[in-house]
Amino acid sequence: MTKKQVTMVTFAMVLANVMAGLDSTIINTAIPAIIADLHGIQFMGWIIAIMLLGMSVSTPIWTKVGEKIGNKSSFELSLLFFVLGSLFQGLANNMYFFLLARALMGVGAGGMGSLPYIMAGFIFDNIKARTKILGYLGAAFSVAAIIGPLVGGYLVDSLSWHWVFYINIPIGLLAIFLSLLYYREGTIKETPKFDVLGSFLIIVGLTLLLLGIQLLGLTSSWIVVSLVIAGIVLLVLFFMHEKNHTNPVVPISMFKNRALVGDFLLFIFSWGAFLAVNTYLPMWAQGLLGTTALIGGMTLIPNSLVDVVGTLIVNPLKARFSNRSLLSMGLICILISSLGLAIAPQNTNIWWLSIIGTFSGFGVGFIFVLLQIKVQVDASEKNMAPATSLSYLIRILAQTIMAAVYGVIMNMELARGVRENHGITMSMLNKLSDASSAKSLPQHLLPTMRNIFHLGLQEIMWCATALLVVALLLNFVFNKSDK
Repeated sequence: MTKKQVTMVTFAMVLANVMAGLDSTIINTAIPAIIADLHGIQFMGWIIAIMLLGMSVSTPIWTKVGEKIGNKSSFELSLLFFVLGSLFQGLANNMYFFLLARALMGVGAGGMGSLPYIMAGFIFDNIKARTKILGYLGAAFSVAAIIGPLVGGYLVDSLSWHWVFYINIPIGLLAIFLSLLYYREGTIKETPKFDVLGSFLIIVGLTLLLLGIQLLGLTSSWIVVSLVIAGIVLLVLFFMHEKNHTNPVVPISMFKNRALVGDFLLFIFSWGAFLAVNTYLPMWAQGLLGTTALIGGMTLIPNSLVDVVGTLIVNPLKARFSNRSLLSMGLICILISSLGLAIAPQNTNIWWLSIIGTFSGFGVGFIFVLLQIKVQVDASEKNMAPATSLSYLIRILAQTIMAAVYGVIMNMELARGVRENHGITMSMLNKLSDASSAKSLPQHLLPTMRNIFHLGLQEIMWCATALLVVALLLNFVFNKSDK
């Protein structure tokens, strides 16, 4: 491609990250209004988790689709799914249709999130140039995440929550147009037969496993156990099948690479932990302090600002510090946020919440670029594309599982609060998270309801803190020789 074509395609990839960044924070400002309007506080965790589920089951398939029809067509198709999912969510008038639309959006996001990093690996051969571009993509995500709370809060307060999804449509269409017009890739190499059975096994296996986890606390135990066991059995069959396939969905040989396994484990624990801060910080402000969606969303702005800084300063620091030291710095930053929120009192003001959340943003920006480059280097050029896709899948799986776990923790705490406090119902707690709906609640019960909500938030943050302690230990184990 010419320099202009490379620039325009890079811009299209940046736009994809802008949409992903917008949704990562704009949805957090809209969740309270969605819950109040569609009556589903018990599905609070699902709003995040169902999209992550769609991303999880589709991510490994998008890589193989890219091999078959080209990364260009796959990227454009994923953008189209994301746009349609956004449209249908905006049109939703009940929680079930909303969640289905969000799952479709997640399928698109699976390709939209993983393919640009594979594309960058092929377009930019030079590691330093690739690191720079990955920094730009990460920064685009973070800048959009900064704008997300402001835009989301304004749209929810001034119009309605539906508009936080409609905003994706023009951005997505522009990205599709730029890719159609400027993206040129070489002739697609002849690939072995598409692994249909492997694709089926991993999609159904992951769906059953994650669905079982999502249903924890919402249905009978035997249904949850049956789904989890069925999912595990199918995934075991998937790995057995992949060993002998000439074109596996996930090359099993990658798991023999110790350095790569260490990278994947660090992604799992760090991404599972930071989700707690990003999802529940705005809800803390709205549910406990009674702020508007706009003010609640603004608690994430410092977090997203320093996320950009983190993605941009990693490259210069790599020349002075080891990967182990840099990863430790990032993990400790996220740990400060989760631990700070775990011990923060209920009446912590909005400014302290923002300051506590800031550390998480810097750590995430730091770790993302560092680990993504490390994955591609550790995997070698042969497995660069599947390793990049797998690292993305692993991050999404970690977030999907932890979104469900955090949802269960919150639901259990809310249910306990309802049992122990007569006069408080789940319907009342539905309204607590939205400032306008909370005005209709009995004022003398608000302190008790907020205390119930606060206990749930603290339990979630303690869980995230434990994950980060494990991540720090894994960093020293797997990067022991990296001094």
